[in-house]
Amino acid sequence: MKRVVAIFLFMMLCLSAVATSAVAAEEQPAPPLDLYGDLYGDDLAEPPTGDPLEVVNRGVFWFNDKMYFYLLKPVARGFRVVPEPARVGLGNMLDNIKSPIRAANALLQLKFKDCGTELGRLVVNTTLGIFGYYDAADIIWSIKKKDEDFGQTLGYYGVEEGFYLVLPFFGSSTLRDGLSLFPDMYVDPVFWTVRQEAAWGIKGTDVVNRISLDKDTYESIIEEQLDPYLFVRDAYLQNRAADVEE
Repeated sequence: MKRVVAIFLFMMLCLSAVATSAVAAEEQPAPPLDLYGDLYGDDLAEPPTGDPLEVVNRGVFWFNDKMYFYLLKPVARGFRVVPEPARVGLGNMLDNIKSPIRAANALLQLKFKDCGTELGRLVVNTTLGIFGYYDAADIIWSIKKKDEDFGQTLGYYGVEEGFYLVLPFFGSSTLRDGLSLFPDMYVDPVFWTVRQEAAWGIKGTDVVNRISLDKDTYESIIEEQLDPYLFVRDAYLQNRAADVEE
């Protein structure tokens, strides 16, 4: 039974990337039509990264879409019975736990100031912020979070992102970013401080909570975009390129 629960929570964790990609897509404007050619014409040009597996990627995109609507979103909507301020605080706590991941990758990129910022945020938010429930570092001293991951670290050292991939459950990625999921997982404190069942429980809660706070971003993309796959793909690639450049 524990194994079944762990697998279920793992699926929910993976599905969170669908919503994450959707939020990134919504925040990033679609690329100009003359950048890749006519987005919906027969002479469609490939994005800079390339999408040689587009047929397969579209199939996985369809699969993720159905899993999002029929599994992840209903569970997240049910979680909305929890008052929003409590869900925001819970999200802050779960994000605070990820500070070592961001700090480690900042250090690997020789961004010593950003590494110190993340470690400082961890200390301040864990103490003054009551185990991260409040983002005290931002509220009191306007110390902003520095998003870093191993994919950005590899990009910092010139590793090409490779071709575009849509991973089952994980959503938009590239060859470089897909492989980078594993190092970040090993640095994640959750996986080496608590038992496996508890770790997956925490991650599953994080997924449900984050999607419950989302304002149906992915739904709006599906409704408004002629080809949501292209929109999400191009927005993801633009955002990742900008993240590496920072």
